Amino acid sequence: MTACWVRRSLPEAPELLTERTRLRGHRVSDFNALARMWADEDVVRYISGKPSTRQESWARLLRYVGHWRLLGFGYWAIEDRHTGEYLGELGFADFKREMTPLLDGVPEAGWLLAPEAQGQGIATEALTAVLRWADGNFVSDKIAAIFDPAHNRSIQLAERCGFTLQGEATVAGTRAVLMSRQRPVL
Repeated sequence: MTACWVRRSLPEAPELLTERTRLRGHRVSDFNALARMWADEDVVRYISGKPSTRQESWARLLRYVGHWRLLGFGYWAIEDRHTGEYLGELGFADFKREMTPLLDGVPEAGWLLAPEAQGQGIATEALTAVLRWADGNFVSDKIAAIFDPAHNRSIQLAERCGFTLQGEATVAGTRAVLMSRQRPVL
């Protein structure tokens, strides 16, 4: 049985604008910048722990587009609103992770920024925009996020954006921090 994630079907990512960014669906033209970002050891230190190959990055790009087509949600490319530069990505996924506890129908938030975009508040700005989108479009009132316990910057960002600690999780045999965010009551 497929979970009902969004209120309406969306074949591609809607464009969201923030003061400094344009959040949009991924394009084939994003591939080289995406692959460079995922190949950077510092960028992936707390995510996979190892740089991605170009083949792995290509599969990731296809997975992002596929999430929108099949589930009506997914990841956005983060683009500098003024220069068009690819800054990173963020959004929601159902990765069917081998983990305990299972997310079981709860969308998982995630984000990743290129080194030159880190430490400028761009992730906070973009995450705030996509959470606002989720609050108006997800059927579920809960969003999860999982982190390496040492990834303090992402954990702090999640806390600033309304995520709270739920406890520990085990993801593919590795210990992780499990956080969640409830849709605000209006």
